[in-house]
Amino acid sequence: MIRVPVQNPDGSPAMPTKASRARRWVKSGKATEHWNDIGLYYVRLVTEPSGRKTQKIAVGCDPGQNYTGIAVQSAKFTLFTAHLVLPYERVKERLGSAVIKQGKVIKNVRNRALQRRVRRGRRINIKVPFSLRAHRQKRFNNRTKKGKIAPSIRASREMEIRIITEISQVFPMSKIVYELVNADVDLTSGRKRARSGQGFSPVMVGQYWCVEQLKSIAPVKTVYGWQKNNNGTSQIRRYLKLEKIKDKKAQVRESHAVDGIALAASEFVRHGVTPGKKSDIWGWKGLINITPCIFRVITRPAYFRRALHFDNAEKGGIRKRKGGTITPFNVRYGDKVLAKKAGFTYIGWVGGFTDAKAKNISVYDHNWKRLGQFSPKKVQLIRRSNKLCVI
Repeated sequence: MIRVPVQNPDGSPAMPTKASRARRWVKSGKATEHWNDIGLYYVRLVTEPSGRKTQKIAVGCDPGQNYTGIAVQSAKFTLFTAHLVLPYERVKERLGSAVIKQGKVIKNVRNRALQRRVRRGRRINIKVPFSLRAHRQKRFNNRTKKGKIAPSIRASREMEIRIITEISQVFPMSKIVYELVNADVDLTSGRKRARSGQGFSPVMVGQYWCVEQLKSIAPVKTVYGWQKNNNGTSQIRRYLKLEKIKDKKAQVRESHAVDGIALAASEFVRHGVTPGKKSDIWGWKGLINITPCIFRVITRPAYFRRALHFDNAEKGGIRKRKGGTITPFNVRYGDKVLAKKAGFTYIGWVGGFTDAKAKNISVYDHNWKRLGQFSPKKVQLIRRSNKLCVI
């Protein structure tokens, strides 16, 4: 049975309740109904409850390079699961530009430094003495900064932090179980690899940074995914009879969210020894119940951030505007809208508009594939952009 999150009158999370009870509370005026940014419906009590005791609720997070599975689990119920499509590849694409030769992509080079030099060349007159040039002061010393996180990795970890923060506002979580990947360990054999270069992994730096940020939300327990013991993620998943499919791109619960359930379940069940009269007995300890629950697919809108202009000017030195969220209509990029066309109704997110005489609004789905171009009169705003696309 699906449980509905509950908040106390001051906004602190309480134990979730049955959907029928939540409906009665709203109908009788004892609670008000709300939606949060990750598409979770919850109710907020109007008056102080009889007690504020909470049970143990764990959140499991199985981070990956492109996808992350998250689950909220108690001893009796599975409360919430989510499949996160991380912005890793898109951020990498934005930071570089593809070098194309004879119709084939040869390599992807970083072009931020090149663009910065071009702008500096337009701004600084090298014919005047150095002391009179328009140089700016450095913002920071990039030679002493340690533990720098790559932008693509940081964007992925920040998305996980935001989703868990939203969960913590409606569920009284007692523990966050976060799976780590040791980049210096061979995942097949479990043996340590020989380190090369400076001997650190950007992936591990990002994970450790994420764990430190999550500690401000709730206590964090880290586990290594490569460890092959009876209390590993895969062993717990098999014990709970959770099926996992091999297609990692599939936006279903069985692709990554089941690992989040297994991680959260590690707070309630474990494989250990029970002392006996004649001999010790090895087996699973603890009780847990896996139930149907709400499942969400969460992505980020893929519109361009505001930039000064395109790299090269058009004829006459005109520099065309690039990126941003402004439109000539009452909606902005990233807004969730309801659009109608040819007798069909679509729900999507605003991702662009046409500048021609017949101005239309482009609406995209959560994977940022265009659903179509619609007349502004047939586009109705559902909610303003929160920089998340949730289905």
